[in-house]
Amino acid sequence: MSRILIVDDDRALARSLQIHLTGEEHDVRLAHTLADGWDTISSDTPEIVFLDLKLPDGDSRTLLKRVLESHPEMIVVMITGHQDMQATIEAIRAGAFDFIRKPLDLDQVLAAVAKAGERLRSKSQPAAARAMPNVSPPAREIVGRSPVIVDLLKQIAVLSETRVTVVVQGLTGTGKELVARALHDAAGPSGPFVAVNCGGIVPTLLESELFGHERGSFTGAAARKIGKLELAGEGTIFFDEVGDLPLDLQAKLLRALQEEEFERVGGTRPIPLRARVMAATHRDLDAMVAEGVFRQDLFFRLAVARLHVPALRERAGDIPLIAEFLLGRIATQLGKPPVRLTEEAVEVLRRHSWPGNVRELRNVLTRAAAVTREDVIAVSDLELAPPPGRSAGAVSGEILPLREVEKRYVAEVLDRLGWNITRSAAALDISPTTLRKKINDYGLRGSPELG
Repeated sequence: MSRILIVDDDRALARSLQIHLTGEEHDVRLAHTLADGWDTISSDTPEIVFLDLKLPDGDSRTLLKRVLESHPEMIVVMITGHQDMQATIEAIRAGAFDFIRKPLDLDQVLAAVAKAGERLRSKSQPAAARAMPNVSPPAREIVGRSPVIVDLLKQIAVLSETRVTVVVQGLTGTGKELVARALHDAAGPSGPFVAVNCGGIVPTLLESELFGHERGSFTGAAARKIGKLELAGEGTIFFDEVGDLPLDLQAKLLRALQEEEFERVGGTRPIPLRARVMAATHRDLDAMVAEGVFRQDLFFRLAVARLHVPALRERAGDIPLIAEFLLGRIATQLGKPPVRLTEEAVEVLRRHSWPGNVRELRNVLTRAAAVTREDVIAVSDLELAPPPGRSAGAVSGEILPLREVEKRYVAEVLDRLGWNITRSAAALDISPTTLRKKINDYGLRGSPELG
């Protein structure tokens, strides 16, 4: 049995939780404001506190900090019905034990109580609360209330306290760079976020792009160039699609990471590597290591920690919230009044498989917002692509090798876009170099346009 305090201004919800938890033989008290919560904490000293993020008399993060400073052994679980990525990260970094999004799932609450009970029994609660750092607000928001997204934000909060290298993995269009930027922002960096698209730069220029070069170091090097690693300073260097990095550059990057220094092309003076290093890929690096196309030692150096960004189909319950968020931005970008989705349109979006993930959702909503003349988007305004492989000639119910499905889908995209390499690569979210390699590997034939 645990002594539990629920601080929430939703009296019906608080009472419901009290009934359920009392039925589990816990001693449960209620408070509905920050002031009442603090009074109860001071007088009754509960073991576990469920604390709503927004209360009538203020932001509960102030109470969280006060509680953990005066009662470091107390376990605080934050709960909220608001979409606030930064609040989640700050609360976890400040010392909150867990963070649960509303509408509350009783199983999640009971699981949190069980985990808290284990923590209390193990007596492993830190002796003092960590001070909340000054965290600048992120440029963009990771939107969602699903457990997988809340767990991702918790991981970002924990990793932001160290400078270990991180690999962000996920399917194309899931928002890997957004996650990397969120981690960069949460760490309160003293330098910029510098991104390098490893698949979007001609391999012969990539070394100079990364490390920089000295004047006269090669033909055309008319002046000294500062590379991305140097530009990042004490900020973050982010290698997007690191799986596309050529093997020779993998070796040079590994040395820079191991020695924590590098030299410009044609240079002799070591330059310290001070930036946090992050990488992202939609490819399976473990399989690439097994195939010998990605260095195992570099993989181990990069993947000290991993963050997995879930596919949109894994969190279909977040789609209405994401769509609402995106439509607000899209309307501003298009210079149009705000638009909304009909209930039927929301349901269609929820049922779609979203092979292109959030990027595909954004494109669908942008097109719909651009063509509608009303302030609502109906089902008829949505143009959803068929599942990959189906329109490319796959027989209904036929099970095909993944390679064959990709081959057919790439061929379909090329045909639909007139074999324009640049546009087709952008639609597939791969580099033109990677697309040309796939065309060659699959033996596809067409009339490629320049670009």
